[in-house]
Amino acid sequence: METPESNFSKLNLVLPPAPKPLGVYKPCLIDGKYLYLSGHGTVQTDGSLIIGRIGADMDIEAGKLAARQVGLAMLSTIKANLGSLNRVKRVIKVLGMVNCTEDFLRHPYVINGCSELFAEVWGQENGIGVRSAVGMGSLPDNIPVEVEAMFELHEGA
Repeated sequence: METPESNFSKLNLVLPPAPKPLGVYKPCLIDGKYLYLSGHGTVQTDGSLIIGRIGADMDIEAGKLAARQVGLAMLSTIKANLGSLNRVKRVIKVLGMVNCTEDFLRHPYVINGCSELFAEVWGQENGIGVRSAVGMGSLPDNIPVEVEAMFELHEGA
C-alpha cells in the first residue's frame, strides 16, 4: 500500500532542516483534526535560503523550484513535529506568496512547485486542496516564495 512516506521515498528528495521561527509564532499548530503550518520559506538542505525576486533576480522556472523547496521545508516541519507524513490525511488549503516584480502575472505557475510536490506525496485526491497564489512587493529576507498551509489529520493521529 502506498503511503505519503513511501511516496516521498520514491522521489529521492532530501528534506532540509525544519526551519526555526524567525519571530513570535509557532511553526505548526494542531487544533482537533487540523494541522496549520505558518508561512515557510525557501530553506535548503544546508540551512541557507534561496534569495531573489522573480522577474528581477530569477526567472519563473527558478521560482517554481523555489516553491518546491518551500514544500520540502514544510514536509520537514511536519516530520519534526508529528513524526511521520503518514499522520496527514489530506491537504486542505495552501496560500502561496510570490516575491515578484509588479509586472509579473504568473503567480499560480510558481506556486505549482509546492502544490505538485504535495500531490506527489499525498496523491492527486488528497494532495491537492484549495489554494491562493498572490504576488507580493517583498517577502522576509528577500526570499522568492513563502507558503502557509492547512492539513487534515487522520482520526486519532
